[in-house]
Amino acid sequence: MGHHRVMSERTAEASPIARSGIDVLDDPVRSSLTGHHRHLALRRGRVLRYRRDVSVFAAFPLDPIPADWSDAVELFGPGGTLPISGSMPTPPPGWATTMAVPGVQMIARTVEPAPDPAAVILTDDDVPEMLDLVARTRPGPFLPRTIEMGTYLGLKQGGGLIAMAGERLHPAGATEISAVCTDPAHRGRGLASRLVLAVAAGIVARGETPFLHTAAENLTAIRLYESLGFELRKELVFGSFGIPD
Repeated sequence: MGHHRVMSERTAEASPIARSGIDVLDDPVRSSLTGHHRHLALRRGRVLRYRRDVSVFAAFPLDPIPADWSDAVELFGPGGTLPISGSMPTPPPGWATTMAVPGVQMIARTVEPAPDPAAVILTDDDVPEMLDLVARTRPGPFLPRTIEMGTYLGLKQGGGLIAMAGERLHPAGATEISAVCTDPAHRGRGLASRLVLAVAAGIVARGETPFLHTAAENLTAIRLYESLGFELRKELVFGSFGIPD
């Protein structure tokens, strides 16, 4: 498969998310949980979440009404945590803001996807190593069944996993690249770039657009993604509320 530049003027016109104004990327968790990942979803009213061992993400209405907060209590439980990604609504009395981290959403504009012959598809057998690598590098949430969200690729050396990246959120017409991480002993070799482009190749082959998220303060990652052809689409907040007991 040759290289294909993503989101040229022609491909932008043809992209399903471009035709819809890329609205799904304003609420990619909801689009995922009501579409491609509906088999991984739990729902009450307008509030959706991934199963506990798959992902921490949830879809909470952008314009919540009292019933939505009540449904969140039923779905996450008293004393639980309601995750928010996007903008932080004003919670009811007694709810506490437990996290509010500025982030960015970036979308492929001039990315040139490139399959990597050395990258292997990771399987359930690799999950213990994946969890260990995530614990040491902290790329973001990764749970025992996160691998079920999409294809994860890894690079191995001496039989051990030294770098990985994969697919997470899957809204209509797009797929998020996530869990991009490299063992500290192997950084500086371009492994993360290779894997991002390899994951992007699989996404583009399906006729979809790659996108990703990262913390706004992670300037190293942002510069890497910009160098690969990703551009800022929007700023957002990764937050959470503590649910009263």
